[in-house]
Amino acid sequence: MNTKRLRWIFLALVLLSLLLASLATGSEDAKGDKTVIYVLRIEGTITEGTSLEVVEGLREAEEMCVEAVLVELDTPGGLVDSTLKITEAILNSELPVITYVTPKGAIAASAGSFILVSGNIAAMAPGTTTGAAMPVEIGMEGRKPADEKTIKFYAGHVESIAASRGRNATQAKRFVTENDVLNENTALERGIIDLIAEDETELLNKVDGMTVKIGTENRTLATKNASLYIKEKSVRSYLLETLSNPQIAFILLMVGMYGLIFGFMSPGTYVPEMIGAICLILSLYGMGLFEVNMFGVLLIIIAVILFIAEALTPTFGILTTGGAVCLIIGALILPKEPFLFNPQSEWFEGFLLTIIGVVVATAVFFFFAIGAVLKVRKRRAKVGAEELIGKVTRAETEINEDKGTIKIRGEIWNARTLDEEKIKEREKVEIVDREGLTLIVKRKEID
Repeated sequence: MNTKRLRWIFLALVLLSLLLASLATGSEDAKGDKTVIYVLRIEGTITEGTSLEVVEGLREAEEMCVEAVLVELDTPGGLVDSTLKITEAILNSELPVITYVTPKGAIAASAGSFILVSGNIAAMAPGTTTGAAMPVEIGMEGRKPADEKTIKFYAGHVESIAASRGRNATQAKRFVTENDVLNENTALERGIIDLIAEDETELLNKVDGMTVKIGTENRTLATKNASLYIKEKSVRSYLLETLSNPQIAFILLMVGMYGLIFGFMSPGTYVPEMIGAICLILSLYGMGLFEVNMFGVLLIIIAVILFIAEALTPTFGILTTGGAVCLIIGALILPKEPFLFNPQSEWFEGFLLTIIGVVVATAVFFFFAIGAVLKVRKRRAKVGAEELIGKVTRAETEINEDKGTIKIRGEIWNARTLDEEKIKEREKVEIVDREGLTLIVKRKEID
């Protein structure tokens, strides 16, 4: 009886274990079946780091098998090459991509408008704007529209992107050729976006059930009540985003050159050389992420040479002025590739202020710091008895113009006076000159 009862208890435990395992598996399957939207946020200036973040994010989203990717935009624009990499990645994504200008008050200007129209579904929040995508260049006269050939190319490119997504290609082209700027309502009326949504929840509810084309396949979205997975920016993409900013690359270039120059002029510590080398390497790497005008680099090098020449052979500011002019022009034309920036963007003003600040700091640096180092190095070193001139001690014996002795630094020196002056023993004397191994002294008057 007891054995039979134990068998029943054991069987019940086995069945209970199987039931719990089934429930756990069912729970995990339910969690796995939960709809997930992968969120990528593009904020601020678009650089190589931004493109890396988007490309890696789309790849990770595909591996996670999410329902769709949501690209949230709030950007004044950025580098052309980086923008084209982002639009290419979105157009070739194996997942539906929703582009969304958010939050309220955000902009998708210039490069941002390229990205906005590249999504399978494009949306904007109330109070947002897009457009103003005419490429611009920086030159000696400041920023200006790119040449006609460049404008035509990017106009045709954004037109092609819009047409491939079934959007108003003519209006998209006008973003480049006419710098059109549209608010969310006008963008919806003119077929640039598909809908307006207050927030992410409303957006996902509205796109639920929409059909989009991925390759040759039509896919219906199921986004209602989906959970959001927000991608955090990686250290690598953050570093690339910083280094590929022309402002940062320019500053690192100048700091690198100054560090090496200052280190070579005052050797021994190795700290300036080390800092200079690191900054120079980072600068060269950063400038490799966008197209650089080599004439601009040459002008910057000439500017540094002129500053050094000013320190070596002072010309009362003539070479410094020439160096400052070369540095300003070189820095302005350093980024060669056209930018996709909002014409009202503060980036250009910030870049100009950065250049002016670096020029002023450079002039001060070479005028004072390098000049001081060179003066110290040029100063004739005093050794041996010459170092004793100006020192005060006491007479060991009576001193006259023929003979006498003094003791200084533990050594006995022959001494004599000038002009028949006589100095008594233990009187204070000051060393004024020397003749061979004899020191010339005079009585030290009591203050």
